Amino acid sequence: MPTSITIAGLGYATPDGRPLFEKLDLAFGPERTGLVGRNGVGKSTLLRLIGGTLLPREGSIATAGTIGVLRQDVQGRSGETIADLFGVAGGIDLLRRAEAGHASADEIAEADWTLEARLDEALARVGLTADAATPLDALSGGQRTRAALAALVFAGPDFLLLDEPTNNLDRAGRASVASLLAGWPKGAIVVSHDRDLLDGMDAIVELTSLGATRHGGGYSAYRQRKALELAAAEHDLADARRRAGNAAQAAADRAWRQAQRDRRGRQREAKGDLPRLLAGLRKNAAEATAGAGARLAERQAAEAAAEAAEARARIEVLVPLTVAVPPTGLSAGKTVLTLDGVSVGYAPGRPVIETFSLAITGPERVAITGGNGAGKTTLLDLVAGRLEPWSGVVDVGVPFALLDQRVGLLDPALTVRDNFRRLNPSADENACRAALARFMFRADAALQAAGSLSGGELLRAGLACVLGSVPPQLLILDEPTNHLDLDSIAAVEAGLRAYDGALLVVSHDEHFLAEIGVTRRVELRRTAG
Repeated sequence: MPTSITIAGLGYATPDGRPLFEKLDLAFGPERTGLVGRNGVGKSTLLRLIGGTLLPREGSIATAGTIGVLRQDVQGRSGETIADLFGVAGGIDLLRRAEAGHASADEIAEADWTLEARLDEALARVGLTADAATPLDALSGGQRTRAALAALVFAGPDFLLLDEPTNNLDRAGRASVASLLAGWPKGAIVVSHDRDLLDGMDAIVELTSLGATRHGGGYSAYRQRKALELAAAEHDLADARRRAGNAAQAAADRAWRQAQRDRRGRQREAKGDLPRLLAGLRKNAAEATAGAGARLAERQAAEAAAEAAEARARIEVLVPLTVAVPPTGLSAGKTVLTLDGVSVGYAPGRPVIETFSLAITGPERVAITGGNGAGKTTLLDLVAGRLEPWSGVVDVGVPFALLDQRVGLLDPALTVRDNFRRLNPSADENACRAALARFMFRADAALQAAGSLSGGELLRAGLACVLGSVPPQLLILDEPTNHLDLDSIAAVEAGLRAYDGALLVVSHDEHFLAEIGVTRRVELRRTAG
């Protein structure tokens, strides 16, 4: 039986009762499928339903074949090694005992002497050099993601379920994931906002509030077709509305003409120009004509309304995220940031950054690049004052804000509204609500606790609080696109293009860096220590 995943009549609601899926039908075969859609539409939830960690409210999910799941966050338990992650710790231990002469003849006969070579090959496929005994907590977040993906492929499932597999990966890591998927001969369902990765898919499935739509080909082809389909739907909707208007006008014209005829008939009857019998016949005919006209008008209005509803159903009615950024007033010659010969680390004698210097003047846009573990986030923490340098000088000459991957500037116990008022004490309630509304936190949505928000919602809340009132002259961003959907990324790109302050950005998203107009790149390399 060929490998497949068949979803029939699927229904699911969030714990607070918000419906995510209603009678959803989908089918996946042995191909690579990108799953896209706005934040909160249920992409990760659908993967969890397919993977069996959630149960549907109604409907069914039938799977022919085995499934391997890659989570968004791969955290190693204390003492857990790469061998544990691969599920081969016992086999590796047997090889070590056999090499030391401590294994029995029966154990040696059971030993898999190709195990280490196959494990190394799997790690090499994702560009990771490590051995089986390497502790997971000794790896960076990106390296753990690579190791988990290698372990997944090592197990050889029929379907890969990958939730944002390139988050936290450097350029080389992203390329290795894309290469691995390009050569993957089985099925894969990939939730991602990585446009390069999605371009390599065989198909794109878009989840919206209206259901799911499948498009053959990669992301670029999907965007082109979606633009054409949306234009066609909008044309059909406009045409249906025009016909509805015409039908209403025709009905009004018929009613007016009938009223004029009725008025003239009543006038002639009042003058005695018509015999009583003929007047009665004309009255009955007029009433019949009026009734027929009304029925015709109702039928035409109903047909036009149905056509409009059908066209409207093809258009997802959503309020787009718009980012309007007030001016910062930063002058071109202002010294924004000076780092002079700084060194810093987390353990004595093991610097992460060593004798590093950087200067930013005026509204420069600087991207900090480098491989996983090179110290990019450490550098941002140094600039923001979260770390003290071991040596050298750090001087930030303007007001700044740091949006890290956890949006730590927000108090998780406070609502979005209360966080805004805390961070913008001079803004009144109207200004607060208007700023939050621009980031899609309207009415009760602004009263959600920050700690209850999804990753994408949390970043939107952070951007609203930082950019919604008086924006800082230096904005520091650490992987800002990691948890945003593709439409929100485009809106944030547009907003940051309009931002007139200085930007210091860590991002592996080349499209994002190009769109926000980065003027300079500074590459960090791992220190010898």
